[in-house]
Amino acid sequence: MKALFLLSLSLLAVVSSAQDFDFFYFVQQWPGSYCDTKRSCCYPVTGKPDPIFTIHGLWPNYNDGSYPSNCDRQNDFDAREIEDLEKTMQKYWPTLACPSSDGLKFWGHEWDKHGTCAESQLDQHSYFLSALNLYKKANILKALQDAGIEPDDRYYSVESIKQAIKRGVGFTPGLECNKDESGNQQISEVYLCVDTSGQEFIECPTFPRISCRKEVQFPSF
Repeated sequence: MKALFLLSLSLLAVVSSAQDFDFFYFVQQWPGSYCDTKRSCCYPVTGKPDPIFTIHGLWPNYNDGSYPSNCDRQNDFDAREIEDLEKTMQKYWPTLACPSSDGLKFWGHEWDKHGTCAESQLDQHSYFLSALNLYKKANILKALQDAGIEPDDRYYSVESIKQAIKRGVGFTPGLECNKDESGNQQISEVYLCVDTSGQEFIECPTFPRISCRKEVQFPSF
């Protein structure tokens, strides 16, 4: 009886962990900043990505700033589930990690760590499709260029970058910055928030603890 009770609690914990989140972060990264670091980068086997913001991930989060991860080890990534999306993902969700690869390891990591924590809402195919659909709604590069902010190695104020994205997308973004080999701080990632259905952008309940200076570089790619 005790063993059955413990098993029930264990199963309840697994179900709760898969269902219990408050919103998603939809994260796009600038490849020029990813590659312009001491770590450097490797282009995918399909070649150098286009000079556009690309998808990093769709991450379930809690309102207090914490997040669930690796919620269902029984539901591993299966590349067959996204065969029809693969070409689109190679363009808009490419891997830049070394060694050069086809992206499957990167996408598998995103599903196993983050996607499994939203499986009550989205199965594997729907998870990746939702991210691609959100990407179509949030053209970060266009929003910045419309405001005269170009990837030209110049420095721009963080506030002007945020305001440009808000005007273009309609929602306040969070920014993450990294440093190049010379220690110059550059815009690296843009965070937008999405409701638990994975379909609609919302104002962010909270942002990650991110440290960007008042002005950051927008490196070319």
